[in-house]
Amino acid sequence: MAEKRHGAWFGFGFCGFGQALGSGNSHHSVYSPEPLHASDDICQVSAGWSYTALVTQTGDIYIWGWNESGQLALPTRSGTENKAEREEATELNEDGLKEELAVADAGAPAHFIAIQPFPALLDLPLGSDAVMASCGSRHTAVVTRTGELYTWGWGKYGQLGHKDSTSLDRPCCVEYFVERQLEVRAVTCGPWNTYVYAMERDKS
Repeated sequence: MAEKRHGAWFGFGFCGFGQALGSGNSHHSVYSPEPLHASDDICQVSAGWSYTALVTQTGDIYIWGWNESGQLALPTRSGTENKAEREEATELNEDGLKEELAVADAGAPAHFIAIQPFPALLDLPLGSDAVMASCGSRHTAVVTRTGELYTWGWGKYGQLGHKDSTSLDRPCCVEYFVERQLEVRAVTCGPWNTYVYAMERDKS
């Protein structure tokens, strides 16, 4: 009987937002391969410009790095705020999330996550399992096991597929494929666009 072999995922390169390794270190480049600090059952990894997403064999998604446009599906501040407001203090909470303290319109404090230095488990709506993730410059797309497509992050050029240019900091199903009874099988994000492979659902 052949011995079962185990592999590992490695990362290297720019790590200014912690995206290379997910180790919490966001102040250096990684010049040679080092193991990812993430789940042991990784089946797929996608690297965006400033963040990383991975999918496990059990359908979980982990994501980390820069969250400037909500690409991590974590709360983000509006891009319309001025520089003075953006220079408010950053706090580190007990889960290792770097949070910027901002003041909401009503005057109550609200937290925004600027950088997530460690892999964070992301829950898709309806408890859906993921089979593939793709990262753009600042937007993310995920294919589920049942053939739906969820997107979020920066939407200025319509790259989220929701019929507008709105940016989102939470996963949202792309209704185009649902309405046409199409099953999404694959997705690839460019920096500012998205490509999807879909086919007609089996009617049997």
